[in-house]
Amino acid sequence: MNDWPEAWSDDNRGGRYGRGSGSAQPESARVMRQVRRGQPAPPGQAPYGQVPQQPRYADGGYDDYDSGYNTGQVYGGGRGGGDGHGPERPAPDWRRRIKWTAITLVTVLVVTTVATYFWADSKLNRDVDLSKVIERPEKGQGTNYLIVGSDSREGLSDEDKKRLRTGSSEGKRTDSMMILHTGDNGPTLISLPRDSNVEIPTFKGSESGKTYQGTGREVKLNAAYAEDGPELLVRTVEFNTGLHIDHYVEIGFAGFANIVDAAGGVEIDIPQDIKDTKSGADFKKGKQTLNGEEALAFVRTRYALAGSDLDRTKNQQKFLSALANQVATPSTVLNPFRLYPTMGAGLDSLIVDKDMGLFDLADMFWSMKGVSGGEGTSMNMPLAGSAGGNLLWDKDKVKQLVQQLNNDEKVTVKGD
Repeated sequence: MNDWPEAWSDDNRGGRYGRGSGSAQPESARVMRQVRRGQPAPPGQAPYGQVPQQPRYADGGYDDYDSGYNTGQVYGGGRGGGDGHGPERPAPDWRRRIKWTAITLVTVLVVTTVATYFWADSKLNRDVDLSKVIERPEKGQGTNYLIVGSDSREGLSDEDKKRLRTGSSEGKRTDSMMILHTGDNGPTLISLPRDSNVEIPTFKGSESGKTYQGTGREVKLNAAYAEDGPELLVRTVEFNTGLHIDHYVEIGFAGFANIVDAAGGVEIDIPQDIKDTKSGADFKKGKQTLNGEEALAFVRTRYALAGSDLDRTKNQQKFLSALANQVATPSTVLNPFRLYPTMGAGLDSLIVDKDMGLFDLADMFWSMKGVSGGEGTSMNMPLAGSAGGNLLWDKDKVKQLVQQLNNDEKVTVKGD
């Protein structure tokens, strides 16, 4: 009796072994029947049913070789390490990640900055055409801004007018006027009292284009604005000072209050108790934060001050410098929830000349901040008395002041 299944003989074995058969029984099952359990293997040979240890080549000679059959290892499986737990993940490339993170942040910053610039630039009201101003003085060194606060009630409801105590007068007049000079020797802020006595020169009408000849007529400075608006005011200031005005900036009552509120209020040190029923001012001496309504009352007050309009101009300078300082703080600049409302309120409220750009506006605000920080000078126009209720300028001091400004020199002239 032979040991082969289905009456296979040893002669049949040679032709079919290792090449499969037509039987449904696995070859391993068929082969395993030849193993004689319990019979020891001859010396030097592997026991029946086991794959003998194979040699392997290592360091120039054959060494033990593990085929893997006796461990169940599957050859060719897996692309990772040999611990049997799947492929290993490569270590993260931190340099690449940092690089792309930085590129993304820079891109977002650039896009946001450019978008903000065009948004802000589109909100400027460039309504003043300084090309209509005739016979202008030559431009000096540095930059001169004419900053005007008007009593325009535009945009105010009846309730706002009552709350802000602005009255209901039609049209608009100048409530304050200042010249801000910026240059290499620090900023200089000069208030022009609205009651200053000036001569109305020959000028071209801003609307009609008609030329009106000067007759030597003398009026208060704010009358020039009331007569033909910003262009005649610039023409009058230039004619009476000899100083070239580079840019014009105007803000009304509503805009001023809105900017202060958007900035979260402005802290200022009030030097004395102030109570004025006309402006609505009611303040105690000392540091305090003013909202838009309170700030407007503060800068408009003059009847409760000993120096009347002259003291008022000093308060206006002080407050505008404090406002610029507040707007330029990190708490405003780095906080988009405060920066954009402040910018929106300010840009919507300003009326500027056609050549005014955002960089010019930024230069103006930073220079005003410098005045409050002690880096510049603030003063009133030098006066030599009054006549008929009009304040007379000290012509010699004004001439010296204008010369220093035109040459961008350190201002040594003292004002009132």
